Amino acid sequence: MKTNLKMPDYLPGSCNIGGPEVRRRKNVGIFGAILSLLTLVYFILVDAPAGMRTIIFFPFLLTSISWFQTRRRFCLAFGLAGTFNFGAPAELSKVLDPDDLRADRVRTLKTGLEALVYAAIATVLVIIAAR
Repeated sequence: MKTNLKMPDYLPGSCNIGGPEVRRRKNVGIFGAILSLLTLVYFILVDAPAGMRTIIFFPFLLTSISWFQTRRRFCLAFGLAGTFNFGAPAELSKVLDPDDLRADRVRTLKTGLEALVYAAIATVLVIIAAR
């Protein structure tokens, strides 16, 4: 792991990943969206009860987290770990400044909560549609 003091693309609390990392998250988001759609279609086909439909929360959450990470160019796991990456995958650099680390962790918590809310709303809509 590198311990760069400053990286031109790194913006504390705003941007901690570049090209290859963003593409990875975009691919995970696409997978999550496809999984969500397939799960929804399955629920419709088998007329799944509302309680069973709560399972769709997990693919919705995967999609939501990945979408936020892609749009904001900010990885939640990197934000918690105090790292960033603008190079090849797994070439992490360490955040050394305590204020930068705090900004990253605040962004991680806010984005995580937003993703949870989006996934929860989508899940509630699927449950309501079952009635």
